[in-house]
Amino acid sequence: MVRRTDRFRGSRTHGRGRKGGRGHGANGGRGNAGLHKHKFKYMIKYMPEHFGRHGFKRPPGIVEEPVAINIRDLEENITKYISENKAKVESGFVIIDLNDVGIDKLLGKGKPSRAYKIKVSSASAKAVEEIKKAGGLVEIG
Repeated sequence: MVRRTDRFRGSRTHGRGRKGGRGHGANGGRGNAGLHKHKFKYMIKYMPEHFGRHGFKRPPGIVEEPVAINIRDLEENITKYISENKAKVESGFVIIDLNDVGIDKLLGKGKPSRAYKIKVSSASAKAVEEIKKAGGLVEIG
């Protein structure tokens, strides 16, 4: 079967005339042009969710990122917390409530140099493991 392009070999305009074959005229425009106009039925059939909003985005004012601290950073700041009476040293433990300091989560990067008793809203498994390895404990809640 002879293909259309083969039939037009040697033809300068391939049956499109002179000016009409230029640009994107006689084919309805480029890309998604006309989806609300002359290609509306196509859009309804093949792209029904193309227009409009989808889903729900929570207002940025409501979304709160948890404030997290690594063990390494806690080690650096513990003397400051002790001097500000946000932490205390009792019977070989450094006792600190990270919720009072404004920290929501304890992360496990770094090694503790002493035993801690830490109260925090949440902690990673590695953080709990590292604190226990050093002889301390983490109270989540």
